[in-house]
Amino acid sequence: MTGRERGDRRVDHDKEFLARRFDADRGHLRAVAYRMLGSVSEAEDAVQEAWFKLSRSDVSGVENLSGWLTTVVGRVCLDMLRSRGSRREDPLEYYVPDPVVRVADTTDPEHAAELTESVGLALLVVLDTLGPAERLAFVLHDMFAVSFDEIAKIVDRTPAATRQLASRARRRVQDATPAPGPDARRQREIADAFLAAAHGGDFEGLLAVLDPDVVLRADGGRTLAAVSQVVRGAEAVIAQALTYAKFRTDTLRVVANGQPAVLSVVKGRPGSLMTFTIVEDRIVALHILADPERLATLGLSAEDLARATS
Repeated sequence: MTGRERGDRRVDHDKEFLARRFDADRGHLRAVAYRMLGSVSEAEDAVQEAWFKLSRSDVSGVENLSGWLTTVVGRVCLDMLRSRGSRREDPLEYYVPDPVVRVADTTDPEHAAELTESVGLALLVVLDTLGPAERLAFVLHDMFAVSFDEIAKIVDRTPAATRQLASRARRRVQDATPAPGPDARRQREIADAFLAAAHGGDFEGLLAVLDPDVVLRADGGRTLAAVSQVVRGAEAVIAQALTYAKFRTDTLRVVANGQPAVLSVVKGRPGSLMTFTIVEDRIVALHILADPERLATLGLSAEDLARATS
């Protein structure tokens, strides 16, 4: 065997090793990117970019490859957030982050679990209000225990300044994020009670399950921009619920980011997704995704959608 052949085999071996190591960390990296970006497709793009960087880098001297990959994904996401902020046209107030959805009575797939553990849509909405550097500092430190020394290198700040970024973000998150709700079974009961009351035109029934300060956020995207709105207060939300309940569609009980949700299905395709955030037996937030472009990427099979009932 020539020296060149041995060298080629060594390179192939190294690439195979890096590919295996990257695959082992892929779920973790996807979870980091999803919390940073609130978009499933952009999170996948960020993870793929991290692989490109790994495959082109000499990491022979890296002691903690998982940590190195985490900071690479963080840097990629930071650049994506900054680029997004400079070109975003849709009002942020109406924006509903990409949900990760599974059918309610199926086992939680590993992919969905790793993306959404402890990150409801309400939290993602709050994270979207943070500046890119604040979001990075909070997500990496508070959610993934990355040190401020490492984060400082990404945001080009001192560790002390980076700590302040995370502290400001933490206060905003704590002030705006709902407290944990009841167990999953009870949350589903409350969501079902809301739907039954809405379909039955039961004003008092709706009032009983809604928090007085409930917020409804609807996002129709570019295609259905007229649908996008924010509605605040129980009576205003009830008026919306009773209006839309007149247009009966087939529905499918699903789980979105670990929370009860219902998907309307029209001619075998997703029509809208409503997700419930519940605290102390009351619905405190409703997130409705009606954007046809993003609904088409939910990943539910035709078999799943065929299970919808009227």
